[in-house]
Amino acid sequence: MKRKRFSTEQIAAVLKQAEMGMPVADLIRQVGISEQTFYRWKRQFGGLESDQVRELKQVVEENTRLKRLVAELSLDKAVLQDVLSKKFPGQRS
Repeated sequence: MKRKRFSTEQIAAVLKQAEMGMPVADLIRQVGISEQTFYRWKRQFGGLESDQVRELKQVVEENTRLKRLVAELSLDKAVLQDVLSKKFPGQRS
């Protein structure tokens, strides 16, 4: 998987510069990103302050952790049901 070059705080700073009136062409050339990347960032992080971006990042990380936990517990449950069905072939849960 590709490694991200910019932190969410840096992205928010770039978007803030664009909001303050810096031409997009100059900004993307200075930062070293494509125009498509800029507009994707704008769609995803537009209007957020740096503290809101930090909070969003924490929520996304927690959501990822919880999804992983649910997946692991679902797998454990499936394995236990499989073992139970092999021990007691007549019963179903």
